[in-house]
Amino acid sequence: MTTPTVDTLRASGATIHYEVRGSGPILLLIAGGTGGAASFADVVEDLATDHTVVTYDPRGIGRSPLDHADAEQHVAEHAEDAFRLLELLAPGEEARVFGSSSGAIAALHLATAHPERIARVVAHEPPVVEVLPDAADHRALVARVRETFRTEGLQPAMAVFAAGVSGDRADEQRPQPELPPRAAERVARSMADLPYFVGQIVPRFMSYVPDLPRLERLSERLVVAAGEDSHGELPYRAASVLAERTGAPLQLFPGGHIGLTTHPEEFGARLRGVLTTPAR
Repeated sequence: MTTPTVDTLRASGATIHYEVRGSGPILLLIAGGTGGAASFADVVEDLATDHTVVTYDPRGIGRSPLDHADAEQHVAEHAEDAFRLLELLAPGEEARVFGSSSGAIAALHLATAHPERIARVVAHEPPVVEVLPDAADHRALVARVRETFRTEGLQPAMAVFAAGVSGDRADEQRPQPELPPRAAERVARSMADLPYFVGQIVPRFMSYVPDLPRLERLSERLVVAAGEDSHGELPYRAASVLAERTGAPLQLFPGGHIGLTTHPEEFGARLRGVLTTPAR
């Protein structure tokens, strides 16, 4: 296993932990949820054989502490952290960027804010619910999650969130995929960040309104991805509508919303293929 170069970047209101592996064109991986750089542990080695792969813990997650723990979060600020990493590690170079879930929302904003720096952006199931015709229902969901978290605590809020994200499939009795041992250990370690995720990331990121005209102009460099097992779920619906409204292709990836964790080998192979396919 390759030993990464590990360092920190001082950003506005936070210190960002990042890791660099490999050589070749720059590839920035932006994690969603609470996993941080560790989310990519099972795919990063293969990607680093022909890319300079940058992973990091988003601000407030893992080893990237906030200066003030209760600081309000904003998608633009998270995207600016990603941009500053590109400026530090590959100044002036066009980058390939992959983001999943909330990380995909940060990747979309990065692409619209700094299109000159993006060679390809792959957004895996960004929960951009504001593009949906029933967006008002999802605003109400976010409000319920916040209120439940405030009045009842973390686990009830997570239950409300999970039921809302499941969408049309909420009543299905679906077996949960068994995680590989290393992935299960990473998930357990990330539990400490769940209060921050539910209290700060969910409400801010799920209320984000993507700049559809700018994304449409970037459609030849944009790939919207969705899980093969996610049909009917909220992030899949949002990804599908985003692809339709921007003219970007919708690519199916192995597994569901956390296919990166449950199907890492197949997921990594699909990502490599999408990254190396010539732009339309």
